[in-house]
Amino acid sequence: MGLELYLDLLSQPCRAIYIFAKKNSIPFELRTVDLRKGQHLSDAFAQVNPLQKVPVLKDGDFILTESVAILLYLARKYEVPDHWYPRDLQASARVDEYLAWQHTALRRNCLRALWHKVMLPVFLAEPVSPEMLAATLAELDMALQVLEGKFLQDKAFLTGPHISLADLVAITELMHPVGAGCQVFKGRPKLAAWRQRVEAAVGEVLFQEAHEVILKAKDSQPADPTLKQKMLPKVLAMIQ
Repeated sequence: MGLELYLDLLSQPCRAIYIFAKKNSIPFELRTVDLRKGQHLSDAFAQVNPLQKVPVLKDGDFILTESVAILLYLARKYEVPDHWYPRDLQASARVDEYLAWQHTALRRNCLRALWHKVMLPVFLAEPVSPEMLAATLAELDMALQVLEGKFLQDKAFLTGPHISLADLVAITELMHPVGAGCQVFKGRPKLAAWRQRVEAAVGEVLFQEAHEVILKAKDSQPADPTLKQKMLPKVLAMIQ
């Protein structure tokens, strides 16, 4: 059995892996796990990943979870162009620096923006107070300031003159609040220009393909009561 990727393109790290594999012509079998149908909570998927999360990579008998680990595995195994994860010690350290920061900063804030603005009220029919939403968007704004001020600065890409895994992870995160209707690039010309460069480097068709699901998140159908009961505690723990 060849490489299998268990993904749902509603998920931001799944989008990063999907784009990376497609852009680098890495052959894989897509195993779609529909999060909004609760397929990640099934007994069958728990056999693949007991944590019941996507993404998951399966390469023969080898199973790997966690998106950054999966991206690095693919970059090393398939010898992709060096700019994605450079061999140079300090250049790769810059990529590592961003990937370490984003887990509890940009990812958390983009995730909370999507759920507080769209997925909780629309998909799970759970009200979100205006105060909670305002606080979430304020935290997102602070994370965007750090992204632009510390990481992007005046460079073409987050870690240098070429696109890297850092840019791919960042842009897929930012499309979460975009999918919720947040104007994250408005009033940020450097960040907006960076987005255009990332999209051009990835390829516009592939970029749009990967983000089609999230850009329609506002149209999600309400979850049935049984699924809501199973999902709500996990969602609240995830976005706290």
